[in-house]
Amino acid sequence: MANTNYNAKDLVILEGLDAVRMRPGMYIGTTGNRGLHHILWEIVDNAIDEAANGFATSIDVRLYADGSVSVRDNGRGIPVDIHPKLMISGVEVVFTQLHAGGKFDNNNYAYSGGLHGVGASVTNALSRWLEVEVYKDGSVYHQRFESIEDDKGKIHSGVPVTTLTKLDKKTKLKGSFIHFLPDDRVFGKEKFSWDVISTKLKELAFLNRGLEINLTKEGTADIEEKSVTYKYDGGIVDYVVYINEAKTAMYATPMYIEDKSKDFEVTVAIQHTDSFSESVFSYVNNIPTPEGGTHETGFKSAYTKVMNEFARTRGLLKEKDANLLGEDFREGMTAVLCIKMKNVQFEGQTKTKLGNPEARTAVESAVVAKLGELVAEKSNVADCEKIVLKAIAAAKAREAAKKAKDLSRQKNSLSSLALVGKLANCSGRHYERNELFIVEGDSAGGTAKQGRNREFQAILPLRGKPLNAEKKRIDQILQNEEIRTIITALGAGFDDDFDLNALKFDKVIILADADQDGAHIRAILLTFFYRYMKELITEGHVYMGMPPLYRIEHKGKVIYAYDDKDLEAQLSEISGNNYTLQRYKGLGEMDASQLWETTMDPNRRQIVRVTIDDAARAEHLVSTWMGDNVDARKSIINEYADFNKKDDFVKYMD
Repeated sequence: MANTNYNAKDLVILEGLDAVRMRPGMYIGTTGNRGLHHILWEIVDNAIDEAANGFATSIDVRLYADGSVSVRDNGRGIPVDIHPKLMISGVEVVFTQLHAGGKFDNNNYAYSGGLHGVGASVTNALSRWLEVEVYKDGSVYHQRFESIEDDKGKIHSGVPVTTLTKLDKKTKLKGSFIHFLPDDRVFGKEKFSWDVISTKLKELAFLNRGLEINLTKEGTADIEEKSVTYKYDGGIVDYVVYINEAKTAMYATPMYIEDKSKDFEVTVAIQHTDSFSESVFSYVNNIPTPEGGTHETGFKSAYTKVMNEFARTRGLLKEKDANLLGEDFREGMTAVLCIKMKNVQFEGQTKTKLGNPEARTAVESAVVAKLGELVAEKSNVADCEKIVLKAIAAAKAREAAKKAKDLSRQKNSLSSLALVGKLANCSGRHYERNELFIVEGDSAGGTAKQGRNREFQAILPLRGKPLNAEKKRIDQILQNEEIRTIITALGAGFDDDFDLNALKFDKVIILADADQDGAHIRAILLTFFYRYMKELITEGHVYMGMPPLYRIEHKGKVIYAYDDKDLEAQLSEISGNNYTLQRYKGLGEMDASQLWETTMDPNRRQIVRVTIDDAARAEHLVSTWMGDNVDARKSIINEYADFNKKDDFVKYMD
């Protein structure tokens, strides 16, 4: 019961880094896997800022067998002199003081991704221990911090257990080396992921032309050491080529724009392919902005203006013709837009959308001027004419799609016949609880209808494979009956008309067999959602059902195993061979009660939320997996070959 006498003595003052330990979610979002990697990004981002401002040329990240990680750069090194007010070293300020650092003005860093000065100190607060070495002027400085539990069980976070000490040795190195062990009292059994880290570092290497980033994983008796180096002298031009690896480019070398002024640096790389989707990836001071913002608006506006002027100059658009829309010119476009600026203002808490109005003006003027020069060059005219002709075809397809969508809306408003005999809807009207299972096949769909909870679970069986949205235009996609049924069932429209607020279900769960056909159906549906209902994924509404592969019956008890590794673990706990084992070939082999208890019961099932942590990597995977480049697809299959293993499938989806 709460204290009825509420006095000043009851106010708790969290000192130093205790606030981080008490409420880690405020600083890193979650204490799950994403939060674990966040405390690494805080250190990596500091090293990247050194490189982005011209002070470092290489960064080394190393994963150790004990779960710790280190980051080394060859920049200026963290300040080691005494702070005039706090009377402690610069190293101790950086790792023990919240909202302290060298990025609050533009004297030390012209451009920075760190805005709040909490990064390194938060990493220290959430680590068992953290050690720092600074290499300056031929000398080596060292300090160690630990999170210590006192005799009352209270943990004191990031306590300096040594002072900053100048070691008795000389070095030719320069920069900083930070080595830390995340605290298992905060993160539990979460471990660093090679795939997550390597993907992030690869992206940063693309964004920082010429920067060398090395990643190494320490070997053990059971695991070989592995390492990779990322360095791209072409920068974002190489990035666009990588993203388009599985697509057919309309011209070999991406167009590149670079413009620098006193307060802004703008770089853009653009390449068109024969695909129908638009992919624009934007960054501010190396921070991805998946929701776009003023810089993207400026880029798109300028690009449309320049290309319309080019089309008229070349006679591809006549006087009587209306200007083409920006979306027409951007069909098949892959573009990476990077800006560096001071006093960044993001909208919201997540740093995903740029709000600075001056960024639109800076980007727009830069693109109009530089792109105007590019398209006028004789060597680029033929390629730009291809872009315009593709845009004209896109405009015609857009009009056809508009008519198809209008017709679809009319049909849906006049009649619900499209769903009769297909959707078994739920009776509940609480959107936040309702679930739609998209089930592979009529047989499994019938079983799911019998086993579901009718109050909040709806079932939509697929009677055939939906169309691969990666290879078709919108008007063609709308002709596919399965796609139309899904659109109608969700009730939120699609493409430009998609409205998340109109969605009828909080969870959309894809339920397919754990075989090749099931994996293909999952991929097709995810591709459709990604291309035409992306918010459905980014806002966390799409899930994968994970049906078990095996049923084990032993002494009247039934146990389910979800992959071969799980099966091995379950059988190891059974003595002898007095058990029966069944391997499910598909969902249709389960009866209604089995499907409910293994795959549909919210209290027992295993489902995986589909997320997009890295938009560029997602684009590369989708276009590779669902496109026409066979060699690129084989490479992906070899990497993620066994979709019967739940962990591997989750890795692919993430």
